[in-house]
Amino acid sequence: MKSPALAFFLLLTSSALLQPAKDSCVECHTVMEGNLQRPATLIKNDVHTASRLSCADCHGGDPQSDDPLQAMSAAKGFRGKTARTAIPKLCSTCHSDPNFMRKYRPQQRVDQFQLYQTSVHGKRLATGDTTVATCVDCHSVHDIRPVKDAASPVHPLKLPATCGHCHADKTKMARYKISTNQLDEYRTSVHWEALTKRGDLSAPNCASCHGNHGAKPPQVESVAAVCGSCHVLFEKNFALSAHKPVFTSDSGGGCVVCHSNHAIHKPSSAMLDGVKSVCTPCHESASEQGKTATRLAQSLNGLDKALIESERLLSQADKYGMEVSEAQVKLMDGKESLVKARLALHTFREGEVRKPVDAGMAIAKETLEGAKAALHEKDVRRNGLAVSVFCILLAILAIWFLIRRMESNNNGAINS
Repeated sequence: MKSPALAFFLLLTSSALLQPAKDSCVECHTVMEGNLQRPATLIKNDVHTASRLSCADCHGGDPQSDDPLQAMSAAKGFRGKTARTAIPKLCSTCHSDPNFMRKYRPQQRVDQFQLYQTSVHGKRLATGDTTVATCVDCHSVHDIRPVKDAASPVHPLKLPATCGHCHADKTKMARYKISTNQLDEYRTSVHWEALTKRGDLSAPNCASCHGNHGAKPPQVESVAAVCGSCHVLFEKNFALSAHKPVFTSDSGGGCVVCHSNHAIHKPSSAMLDGVKSVCTPCHESASEQGKTATRLAQSLNGLDKALIESERLLSQADKYGMEVSEAQVKLMDGKESLVKARLALHTFREGEVRKPVDAGMAIAKETLEGAKAALHEKDVRRNGLAVSVFCILLAILAIWFLIRRMESNNNGAINS
């Protein structure tokens, strides 16, 4: 049994532990106005505050003192506003220390600063260029949130706009002679559609291709490998093509030659033949390569149309209640053949594309015949039903006349 005095001591101790530590920085700035008050307001939602870190952990000083001269004393390590060139190094004080980070985020990497130093941003900062991005430009300053927080500027849905804050600014990019249309183009791409419309947070954004802390544009020879980190089978087929050594040379560009880089649109056979063909800049339409591209487009279009027609008739038969489930399952194999054909297209070998196309056409023909047979059976049943209904009505009419005749005969017999 604990004594009353011990119990009271434990209560006081636990209450003290639950109370937040005194922070004169927050207390003082809270009652200020404008930009001086803003940090104290923002810090309430900061990930560092949630981990019970204080202003002094970044700015130095003595948060226990109410005397401004003591709280912001250089002798206490106060450094006030950090110079832009010193920000990455300051952040790395904690984020590059494995022992420190294990207390709060054991799973978080501790090589961000080293990566940043290899990036375009880090290298330019080292030369004294203070306009390049530092940690605070991407993560914010006093309201730094976890990456998974939807309000974080580096959340997948917000990262493109965060990068675009600088890279879509013509004034900022003018000195570097970098175009500023990347964000606008990206917002027309299939990647942006997957990210925003389908809610796929794993869809590629700026960091997926350029890196985050070690941000650097992919080199010509590595573009296919970067795209291939997601599109594995496409890269494998592309490596077998005649385009591989050409597109990865100094004057090449890999996947971007046909698909672009930021404005990657949904691919179609129109890329092979017609006014939107990506082949014509290198191959004339009348050349053998141009003719091959036309044949490939015709093959893919033919299979696509055959599958669509088969699916249309099967859906029609299904609405009438006909049993077509087996053909519908079979049709899925045909669609898979179309996917395989489009995949094989990256080998740019006509024979490799013809194999899945022929397999798909056979399935499309089989399922189409099944759909037509089901619809024919529907017509037979409908006609049979019509005949049956007619015969039933005829029988009812005959019975009605018979009854009337019998009633007429009975009435005549009674009257006589």
